[in-house]
Amino acid sequence: MFLVLCLDTNLRYTTPPKRPTNLHGKEGDAMTDTLTIARPDDWHLHFRDGDLLAETVPATANVFGRAIVMPNLNPPVNTVAQAAEYRERIMAQVPAGVSFEPLMVLYLTDSTPVEEVERAANSDFVHAFKLYPAGATTNSASGVTDPGRITHLYEAMEKHDVPLLVHGEVTDADIDIFDREKVFIDRYLNTIRSQFPALRIVFEHVTTSEGVNFVREANALTAATVTPQHLLMNRNDLLVGGVRPHNYCLPILKRRQHQEAIQKAVIDGHSRFFLGTDSAPHARNKKEAACGCAGCYSARAALPLYATFLEQHNALDKLEGFASHFGADFYRLPRHTDTVTLQRKPWDVPAVIDAAGEPVVPFFAGEQLPWSLG
Repeated sequence: MFLVLCLDTNLRYTTPPKRPTNLHGKEGDAMTDTLTIARPDDWHLHFRDGDLLAETVPATANVFGRAIVMPNLNPPVNTVAQAAEYRERIMAQVPAGVSFEPLMVLYLTDSTPVEEVERAANSDFVHAFKLYPAGATTNSASGVTDPGRITHLYEAMEKHDVPLLVHGEVTDADIDIFDREKVFIDRYLNTIRSQFPALRIVFEHVTTSEGVNFVREANALTAATVTPQHLLMNRNDLLVGGVRPHNYCLPILKRRQHQEAIQKAVIDGHSRFFLGTDSAPHARNKKEAACGCAGCYSARAALPLYATFLEQHNALDKLEGFASHFGADFYRLPRHTDTVTLQRKPWDVPAVIDAAGEPVVPFFAGEQLPWSLG
């Protein structure tokens, strides 16, 4: 049996955003050539560390006012002190004159002390803890081995009002990779939600109809982030015509029916689904490999991608809530008063980006989008 890697990054995907024939701003309005919204935030991304920060931080800070920064470095960011040091390295790469705030997150382990939750709550820069089931994704080997056995930490987070961010997948070898999100909900998340009703929970990078329904049916302290890849693609875009490694991410792309459930939540303007790119750079040779890395680097193209999708569905008026308001409200942070402007001007996503001397193929590499940042 042979595994074919389709490495032509200029090939069209099966479900790319296409220039719509019926262009609207708000429903019923004439076609608009500019769109100005309150500055958006990215509620889930990976900056990585070291030399990569010179690419990843400006790419986000030039568009977004804040970002929830994932802590799965190697070694992970486990303590408030480590988060402070990482924050300094990030801030050193923010372009001059740009206002940007990294919102730091701590990495949960089996041995995280309860006292660290209180320290996080008392800091002014740590905004959440991240639950990675051990082995679920990049740099997650130190994650939680049994999410059902750290209830003392959930209790402390609830007490101190520190949000729990969840990578919602089990990692059992006998569970099909396409079913791991549903099993996580059934095995752990329903119980956590019911046992700790005052705990704020974010279902990160939701990928299934079961995940969408969980958030819709749960209490007001339950939300989800939505990535460009899970909004715009399904598993056909990963597997049809050969394996497309630059569309490979974890959680993996699912069936179209799951993609459509995510799309509907965003098109509906549901206030507990908001922008989180999960932008995650990997060098090209680490993606196009026998054991390719998981992650899509979307930071530069994210806002035009979301705008293009919403315009296709005559829902461009939903962009500001999704990108700029809902996440800030959930995290109990002020909405931005400054703005960004999108222009109806064709823009080609770069085929390759030089990041720390390594070529990185971004999400939707080589594709032309109808919106660009003004």
